[in-house]
Amino acid sequence: MTMTSGPAKPTAPLAPMGAIHTGSGDPLLLLHGFMMSPHCWEQVADRMSSHCEVFAPAFTGHWGGPDFDGWYLDVSALADRVENQLDELGWRTCHIAGNSLGGWVGFELARRGRARTLTAIAPAGGWQTPSVLQVKVGLKFLSLVPVVEVGKHLPAAIAFSAPVRQAVAMVLSKNTAAAPRRAIEAAITSALHCRAMLPILAGALRAPDIEDLSTLKTPVRLLMCENDRVIPYRAYAKRFLRELPESADRIVMHDVGHVPMLEAPDRIATLIAEHVYASRTRLRAV
Repeated sequence: MTMTSGPAKPTAPLAPMGAIHTGSGDPLLLLHGFMMSPHCWEQVADRMSSHCEVFAPAFTGHWGGPDFDGWYLDVSALADRVENQLDELGWRTCHIAGNSLGGWVGFELARRGRARTLTAIAPAGGWQTPSVLQVKVGLKFLSLVPVVEVGKHLPAAIAFSAPVRQAVAMVLSKNTAAAPRRAIEAAITSALHCRAMLPILAGALRAPDIEDLSTLKTPVRLLMCENDRVIPYRAYAKRFLRELPESADRIVMHDVGHVPMLEAPDRIATLIAEHVYASRTRLRAV
C-alpha cells in the first residue's frame, strides 16, 4: 500500500515539542525511539489521556529536547534527565511505555525503581557488548549519517516529497497508508534535528549491557513487531524472551513495523491500558 502524494510542502508547520503533557489519572510516561520525538506518541497520548496523566518528553539531544556537552551520550544519561523530569512532576513512580531506544531507557528506569509497569515496544538494547548484533545495528544507523547530512541541505519540497515520505514510512511502518502524513513529516524533521545521533552511537559502544532481567520486579509487557525492519525481533528480542521472568507478557504484534504507534495507535493504546489495569487489579492480561 502506498501513501497519498499531495503537495510537496508539509501539511502544517512542525515545531519542536519539548514534551506532551495531557490528561488526568494514573501517571503514564511515554518514551520515543532514537532520532524520533514526542510527536510519534500524539495519537496514543490522545487516546490514553481520558484515564491517564500522560507525559511524553523529548530525549536529550533529540528534536525538542535539551542540549548536552561531550562526545558521548548513553542510556544512563538519558534516564538521568527523565528522572529529573519525573521528580519535577512529583512522580515517584509511574507506568512506562517505551519504543526502541525508549524501551531500553524504560528498562533502566525500572531497574532504578521508577516503573510501576513497563510496556517495552520493540525495545533496543537486547544485545551483548560487544557482539555481532550490536555492530550490525550500529552500522545500520551509521549508514544513515550521510543521508541525514544531505537531507539538512535539501529544500522542503524535496525533503518532504512523496518519495521521501514513502521511504521513511516503509522503514518505520508495515502499512504505510495508515501512518499519518504529519507523523511521517515529524519523523523526517526529528531525524534532521537529532544532535545526539553520533554521540549515542558512540556511547552505545562504551555502555554496559542491560543488567540481568530475570530479577526485574516490575511487571513487563514485551511487544514485538512482526514486520520490524530496524531491529527484527527474531534476532534482537532473544535476550528479552530468555531472561524476562515467566510472569512477563510476551506478545507479537502482527502486521506492524518498528514504530507501531504510527500505524496502529488504537492497538498500542489498548495494550498499554490493559497492562496498567492488570497491575492495579493484580490480574494478568492475556
